Amino acid sequence: MKTILFLCVANSARSQMAQGLARQLFGQHITALSAGSAPSGQVNPLAVQAMKAAGIDISRHRSKSVDDIDLSTVDLAITLCAEEVCPAVAGKFSRLHWPVDDPVIFNTPAAFNRARDRIKHYLMDNMPPDYPL
Repeated sequence: MKTILFLCVANSARSQMAQGLARQLFGQHITALSAGSAPSGQVNPLAVQAMKAAGIDISRHRSKSVDDIDLSTVDLAITLCAEEVCPAVAGKFSRLHWPVDDPVIFNTPAAFNRARDRIKHYLMDNMPPDYPL
């Protein structure tokens, strides 16, 4: 089983949504984690709402630091930052970068839905071939 780590700055929206989507899409074939370089302490309620609309419950997720993750277990790290500086983490794992605008900037349900849909598109169309859908 492979472990995917989704990273953004606050770990309050994009990486949380990516974690929930990956769990739904890949099921028991992967372990999905998320973290941030400057965690906000909570998951944004609009992210929870956007995911609930897609049938995914992330209401029990918590915002956490990349320092809380055992990087030796990670096979793939995916950064989801767009305009801001993405977290940089050292480790022997593959890396992908998927630029997704931070929906917190706009703070509307539509912005969170757009971010969710963009992440889902990336997960379905841009994963390495050894990650089964």
